[in-house]
Amino acid sequence: MEVSSRTKEDHINISVRVPSGDGPYVKAKHIQLVEKDPEGAIVWFWKAINEGDRVESALKDMAVAMRQLDRSEEAIEAIKSFRSLCPKTSQQSIDNLLMDLYKKCGKVDAQIALLRHKLRLIYKGQVFNGKPTKTARSHGKKILVSVRQETSRILGNLGWAYMQKSNFMTAEVIYKKAQMIDPDATKANNLAVCLIKQARYTEACLVLQQVLNGEIPGSNDIRARNMAQELLMEMETLLPTSEFLPGLSGLDLDDDFVNGLETLMNVWAPSRSKRLPIFEEIENFRDQITC
Repeated sequence: MEVSSRTKEDHINISVRVPSGDGPYVKAKHIQLVEKDPEGAIVWFWKAINEGDRVESALKDMAVAMRQLDRSEEAIEAIKSFRSLCPKTSQQSIDNLLMDLYKKCGKVDAQIALLRHKLRLIYKGQVFNGKPTKTARSHGKKILVSVRQETSRILGNLGWAYMQKSNFMTAEVIYKKAQMIDPDATKANNLAVCLIKQARYTEACLVLQQVLNGEIPGSNDIRARNMAQELLMEMETLLPTSEFLPGLSGLDLDDDFVNGLETLMNVWAPSRSKRLPIFEEIENFRDQITC
């Protein structure tokens, strides 16, 4: 029995989840997913944005298509120009997409600015809406993320960005704050790298031993353990020449930012009353925090 062309097309649409309808956004998705033509899809995504057809989805999908075609710079400018047309509830996901584009382009300063912005939103209670957790997606699954986990994760990313600028002292301070909030083995290894770059081998060794001894959450991850072992072996080759190391660069600390982190740690301090909602505690310090 011969299958009609209409049935075949419907089967394709279901398989690749092309939305229904006949507007420019649906046309763009069909070109992108069925015809596998990202260049052609971008033309129709632009048309969808200009005509106000599912602007949020069109902007995000267009940026992803541009990234695949190594047009990340163009995608960044498009997001900056049209994100104001998207609802407030979508701004966090747009920031996440923008962060990926900054990484793709190697824009470290832009990453730092955006990560600081995301921290400000947490400090002001605008990310979790006064709740201790929020729903997020990880590898296609919905998970609950706490304020502590999200703050520590963003600080970890911020520490990594400063490492890319060889500003190891600032990165060290940030990683230590992140570990105080919600420790994990990956950030511990990165903290050790910051210490090694400053020729502070004894301190680095203590941190790495904590990973190898299973004293930090995530220490059972084989990649984290292998990284800790590799760093210890690297230090063995550096120790004999430590006295001949050149002067360290990139040690300028942003005092306002570090003071802001100190204030955050006061908020997390266990001695504070636990009867108040977490964001009421943060609100008391929002005017003091400058990231």
